[in-house]
Amino acid sequence: MSIATRMQALQPTDLGIPGPTSLDMARAFRSVRADPLSFLTEVSEKYGDLVAFPVPGPPALLLNDPADVRHVLQTAARNWGKQTVQYAALARVTGPGLLASAEPNWIEHRRLAAPAFHHQRLAAVGDQVRAAADAAIAGLLEVDPGPGGRLVDVAALTHRIGLDAVGRALFSTDLSGHAQRLLDATSDAATLVVRLGRSVLPTAAWAPTPTNVRLRSTRRRLDAISADLIAQRRRRGGSSGSGHGDDLLGLLLDSELSDAEIRDELVTMVIAGHETVAAALAWTLMLLAEDQPAQDRARAELTGHAGPVSLMGHRETLPWTRAVVDESLRLFPPAWALSRRSQAADVIGGHAVPAGTLVIVSPWLVHRRGDAWPDPLGFRPERFLGASGTLPAYLPFGQGPRLCIGREFAIGEMVVVLSRLLTAYRVDVPDGWTRPPAETQVAVHPRGGMPLVISPLA
Repeated sequence: MSIATRMQALQPTDLGIPGPTSLDMARAFRSVRADPLSFLTEVSEKYGDLVAFPVPGPPALLLNDPADVRHVLQTAARNWGKQTVQYAALARVTGPGLLASAEPNWIEHRRLAAPAFHHQRLAAVGDQVRAAADAAIAGLLEVDPGPGGRLVDVAALTHRIGLDAVGRALFSTDLSGHAQRLLDATSDAATLVVRLGRSVLPTAAWAPTPTNVRLRSTRRRLDAISADLIAQRRRRGGSSGSGHGDDLLGLLLDSELSDAEIRDELVTMVIAGHETVAAALAWTLMLLAEDQPAQDRARAELTGHAGPVSLMGHRETLPWTRAVVDESLRLFPPAWALSRRSQAADVIGGHAVPAGTLVIVSPWLVHRRGDAWPDPLGFRPERFLGASGTLPAYLPFGQGPRLCIGREFAIGEMVVVLSRLLTAYRVDVPDGWTRPPAETQVAVHPRGGMPLVISPLA
């Protein structure tokens, strides 16, 4: 039976909610897989803030109204869990770590990991993040670019910074010995997660499909790298009774988690920590390259800052730079789609929905609502000046109890990297510039990289 025939056979639950028919979905199948952001944009423009997709069994809904989103992610979060295809695919790589876990024990894991992201801890690792940025920038720009500048794929640069910063800040170690293996493994893992998450029909984990074979190989590589890191730390600390350190790895080793559970959290943090920050930084540099006055203002603010830029307190000390980061995360949120499944019946947008209902929330769409954001497609950092940080139509790191635990670290890392780059270099778009299209992987990346011109300041 063809994909189109199977799609046409689906009978959606009739809730009186508009949406594409099964025939519409069959016709759009290839474009959905190739460019899901455009598809979600088109259906929301056509059908409104609540869209029903034709699926067998419980309904599948796209939510776009900030009130409905807040209900699912925050107000009624206990009823809406992560038992979805998206997180099941991620868990096949990361295991049931903090990001992918659909089980109640995620609360305990979050409690154990939380001290590693405390404000005092983040303030203490600013030097390590600055060192990671400096090392990556120096390595990529080691050849004098000359007065005309040098064309650089800043997506590759930010990936290297992100991985190194995760190693230095979360594990208190330079991952240079593991960096390439870790980068290759996490890149493969991201590709597989996307492929599994977009499957029309679930595939048994034991089936010898090409994706499953690659997945098992990738997991073995991630297991080996994680085992090395855990073994190295156990040899270095813990014997004196003073613990294994106050970074994430040390805190996990001092907990009651098994090595297998620690592995899951490490892989989760490496994949989530470097993928999201790397993508967000690449888009931020693009926006600043396109808007030289905004870049000049950020440079002046960063240059005039007293002392090294820390990971914390940017709204007060670096308001424009922080607003640039917030606006970039609005336009290009790394997490382009979130999903939840209801454990009991609920009401969404005035419609009663049964237990098992799947909802999809796209920050990409919510962040582009004209009623919430004037000039929604424009790059306007000033809209975040004086903002409290809690906005109903703004969720680059989610909302509610499952709000990303690494949010402050990610934002702080972005500000620190911008401070190291912009105070020494100018970023421009090359001649004949066109924006690279957005590609939906684990995070939203620029397809084919992000080539920008980097020039040393006079």
